[in-house]
Amino acid sequence: MNAAHAQRRRALLQELKTRNLDSLLVTHPPNWYYLTGFTGEAGALLVSKDGATLITDGRFTVQAKDETRGVKVALQQGGLYPSVGAYLKHMSGRRLGYDANQLTVAQLNALKKAAGSKWRGKEASGLVEALRMKKDAQELAVMRRAAILAGAVLEEVLKFIRPGVREREIAAEIEYQMKKHGASGPSFETIVASGPRGALPHARPTAKKLRKNELVVLDLGVILGHYCSDMTRTVHLGRASRRIREWYRSVQQAQAAAVAAVKAGVSCGEVDSAAREVLKRNGLDEYFVHSTGHGLGLEVHEDPRVARGQAVRLEAGNVITIEPGIYLEGVGGIRIEDDVLVGAGRGEVLTRVTRDLIEL
Repeated sequence: MNAAHAQRRRALLQELKTRNLDSLLVTHPPNWYYLTGFTGEAGALLVSKDGATLITDGRFTVQAKDETRGVKVALQQGGLYPSVGAYLKHMSGRRLGYDANQLTVAQLNALKKAAGSKWRGKEASGLVEALRMKKDAQELAVMRRAAILAGAVLEEVLKFIRPGVREREIAAEIEYQMKKHGASGPSFETIVASGPRGALPHARPTAKKLRKNELVVLDLGVILGHYCSDMTRTVHLGRASRRIREWYRSVQQAQAAAVAAVKAGVSCGEVDSAAREVLKRNGLDEYFVHSTGHGLGLEVHEDPRVARGQAVRLEAGNVITIEPGIYLEGVGGIRIEDDVLVGAGRGEVLTRVTRDLIEL
């Protein structure tokens, strides 16, 4: 991947040139991994036309040298941001971009104090994230595997789900199966929400026991090779009533409509509307309380945001989730989620588990 990292840094430098910046300070770990391959959790990366410098403390200097190529590794002296500021004094450029979303006021003040008059800071948020939106072939190969692995975990765990089992036990089994199948861990806290708790879109697993004739929402994702997957399936314990089947069919149709709308050039808002229109026709749109999806990659929530009114247009190489759902207080929830690769013509669904209602 070192050649890919170098290519990404070159692409970033082109963007810096258009922004009239000499360098960029990168402080978000997924971003410095994307640009260098460094997997440590402490440090700061400076990228300029003179090269890339990773400043980190003694816990990570050996690791940084081992994981990166074409990157200078500098040992932090004292506090991180005073060290970065001191290093800036020796750089040729004066105009440094920084991401205000990833830098606190205290850190920025420490940086300014150490850099002195040498530094001319400019807010430049989202530059690396914009590059990360479009996945290359190596990234997509890993993300396909991560999506397939999530599906394999879910299919394995379905054998474990029955009345009397606690939500926390199912969540623990899901995360055990993830590691058993080769993932480094979950990409977010696994959601297992049964019965009325399914009406909470981000419910955390509890000691509640599953009961017969309940809906159970299962939302899980794995980290594989640093990349995330994210999928949701809703199952029913026992044979579902006609009402539940109608609700489920509406969500299934909404998801299918949104997936069908995914292609390069389409706005994220249009994809979101495709799902909402189906639910509206079925009188369920008021129960759809979140966005239709989000970008996926090194983080489980990335750009672009697939939500109402979003004008950003999809590009080939984006990976997004499509996850409409309905949430009925006192009854439960139904959500179906898949990972979708944006193509020039149509989207490719990466997750491979049936979207039909699963009755256990």
